Amino acid sequence: MKTKVDYYDPKFFTNRELSWLDFNDRVLEEARDKSNPLLERVKFLGITQSNLDEWYMVRVASLVKLVEVKYQQPDASGLIPIEQLKEVNRKAHDQINKQYTTLNRMILPAINQVGIHLLNVEDLTERQYQFIRGYFHDELYPVLTPMADDSSRPFPFISNDSLNLSLRLTGKDNDKSLYATLQVPSIFPRVVKLPGGSNDFILLEEIIKQFANQLFVNYDIEEVSTFRATRDMDLDVAEEDTSDLLKKVQQQLKLREHGHVIRLEVDSNISGKLRKRLVKELKIDEDSVYEVNGPIDLTFLNKLASAVVGHDDLKYPPFKAYQAKELNSDHNIFDAIKKHDWLMQHPYDKFDSVVEFIRQASIDKEVLAIKMTLYRVSGDSPIIKYLGRAAQNGKQVTVLVEVKARFDEENNVHWARTLEKMGCHVIYGLVGLKTHSKLSLVVRREQNGIQRYIHMGTGNYNDVTAHFYTDLGLLTCNNDIGIDVTNIFNMLSGYSQPPFFHQLHISPHGIRDFINDKLNHAIKYAKEGRPVYVRMKMNSLSDKDMIAKMYEASHAGVKIDLIVRGICCLRTGIPGISDTITVHSIVGRFLEHSRIYMFDFDGDQQVYLSSADLMTRNLNRRVEQLFPVLQPDLTQRVLDIYQTMWDDNVKTRTMIDDGTYKRVDRRGHAPLNSQEYFAAQATKMVNAQQAVPRQKNDKQFEPMMSPQNQPDPFDEEDQDRGENQ
Repeated sequence: MKTKVDYYDPKFFTNRELSWLDFNDRVLEEARDKSNPLLERVKFLGITQSNLDEWYMVRVASLVKLVEVKYQQPDASGLIPIEQLKEVNRKAHDQINKQYTTLNRMILPAINQVGIHLLNVEDLTERQYQFIRGYFHDELYPVLTPMADDSSRPFPFISNDSLNLSLRLTGKDNDKSLYATLQVPSIFPRVVKLPGGSNDFILLEEIIKQFANQLFVNYDIEEVSTFRATRDMDLDVAEEDTSDLLKKVQQQLKLREHGHVIRLEVDSNISGKLRKRLVKELKIDEDSVYEVNGPIDLTFLNKLASAVVGHDDLKYPPFKAYQAKELNSDHNIFDAIKKHDWLMQHPYDKFDSVVEFIRQASIDKEVLAIKMTLYRVSGDSPIIKYLGRAAQNGKQVTVLVEVKARFDEENNVHWARTLEKMGCHVIYGLVGLKTHSKLSLVVRREQNGIQRYIHMGTGNYNDVTAHFYTDLGLLTCNNDIGIDVTNIFNMLSGYSQPPFFHQLHISPHGIRDFINDKLNHAIKYAKEGRPVYVRMKMNSLSDKDMIAKMYEASHAGVKIDLIVRGICCLRTGIPGISDTITVHSIVGRFLEHSRIYMFDFDGDQQVYLSSADLMTRNLNRRVEQLFPVLQPDLTQRVLDIYQTMWDDNVKTRTMIDDGTYKRVDRRGHAPLNSQEYFAAQATKMVNAQQAVPRQKNDKQFEPMMSPQNQPDPFDEEDQDRGENQ
């Protein structure tokens, strides 16, 4: 009798948080990789810090809350919250030690060799010392506020992510220890450029430490140590309806700063007495205290790399992003889309084409309506500007702004208010769900009737991150897709439950059902001995039901190749369970963000793009879209893009049987860095385009509703915009 396989056996799964730490370790490897340009290695080390900070504020904070309420339900890997928290802290300690070993033994010596110096006070020349003395007196002294900590003045509130100095003092006439706290003001640059060397720098806290005694007249400083507290920053908004959601989000933003402390970072040379005091006052467990051998908060490294003068040879070489001329401002973009669909691969294809789509819609007299979802936008978004212009030009503009987008809540609340003032109709999504889909719909009146033009993408409508996130986007006027997108917006803005969609698949639940159906179809093919091949690319894979279904498919003999940048709770190489599954992870110059789902049923190639990863939150608790690439040449292009990434042997790591990752063995193979390859191809296409003389009959797109003698009402600086830079 055949034994039934339990695809949910905990030993088949990796814990989500431990898998995330493995991903951050792959980013850390880029900082240690000497084949990367030196200043890019500096930035990678800074990125590992910002990654850790956000992860602690949200994911570890959630674990802490589960432990506090004694939640005992195990995760897919069989660990209950208290066990997860212990493992997370153990592994995070190891990673932070590796961060500072990388800084002290690799990065700092390397930048010193090329004339970039991060100096201590004792290393300064007389001129430089006089400079920091003047900087302290003229700039810092009036701003600094020492906070005593004694029986009459309690320990001060320490805000999240702020850098602080903890001081132990004695009076001139009394040797009893006294305590004080001094916040390093964030309004000043943390990296201070020094005179006397083109690339000599010192950290702000080192200047303050040197002259802190001038803030405590008639007292002696016995010890001063830097520390930073990380708080629970998860937003908790109870949604009964969305009528006052903006107000609730704003209230929670104020409360969030006072969340529990979940991590304390201190100097490694802190005394036991001072350390014990901080642990007691901040009410934190010993396991969550991190002693670091160097400057606390390595995100300053990004500022340091940017402040360096010259040394372009220590940065990634620039490349030219391509834009088809039919999609630029000289041509009518709607005519171009009417001829055929357009696929864009950002950042190698310019994001300008997406902005141009909205710009032309805002001034085209035939456009009746624009509908759009916004999850994360930049602090100075041109898309917001053109949506406002469209409303002023009499078009019906409906924008869904997701005000619950984590860490962009404040920015999105600001833009929601701005859009409303511009005359747009702003909606805030469905109760209990985040809207993560990336959709734009332009409704245009034409000779043959109403025509819908659509943009769908895997990434956000953010013109800044589009320069360093890899994403795919599609421009189309396919009628079935247009009807589906119209139905989605009706569902988001009103009361509508479409019985079916023609081409799109929508979460919650729709994308899960779709991929399950495809995997069931693949299992059927494999059992019949017919060729079948599944390929997927995503940011994260953690949903246990999806993983179990992949195990079932692999058990049946389906070959599955996965490119998963970050979290991957699936394990490869388990006999009879995942023998036919291979997992790659690409970490390089750009953040791999596109989601691709492809199925080959005996030569029938089916290609889909999506806003969704295979995580429970994306499949069950978010509005997401998955859409087909129907045009044969574009289908082939996506297949080629995936294959190039799969063949990458420079920035790819492969998961091995124990769940860890190793670099690809490229002995005997020419090196292929897929991101560099795409960048080189884009540059080649731009150069070829520029070499072709412009044709006299190239059709110009003429703005029809933007008179040159009228000022643009949205060109003036928004008074509040500075808050969102």
